[in-house]
Amino acid sequence: MENNIDSKALAIEIAKILDQKKAQDVRVLKVESLTVLTDYFVIASGTSTTQVGSLADEVEFALSQKGIEPISTEGFDSKNWVLLDYSNVIVHVFVPNTRTYYDLEHLWADGEPIDISEYLTPDHSL
Repeated sequence: MENNIDSKALAIEIAKILDQKKAQDVRVLKVESLTVLTDYFVIASGTSTTQVGSLADEVEFALSQKGIEPISTEGFDSKNWVLLDYSNVIVHVFVPNTRTYYDLEHLWADGEPIDISEYLTPDHSL
């Protein structure tokens, strides 16, 4: 994977990384027509703050091995909601109650859900 990877391919790659580390309810949402901030959100849950931190660390590590670094990161202190900003893809990793509270899928309901089921382990997709 090169630095000039397209945003959809990057979002799918991130979803696969999260799935391999047993993230729960991994979703990709295309929001490029709704905001100038980014093209895609990748949203996932971990079962605990420890897993949320590990999931975010793994995404950051795996992409850095391919020469892709986040522009910024947020939330590593509390690990209730960790955000990794890759410009054209923003990754949100939550503990379940924080994900429910902020409900990004509802907030960005006009976004286009991307079917990533073919890339995920069946028991991790829900």
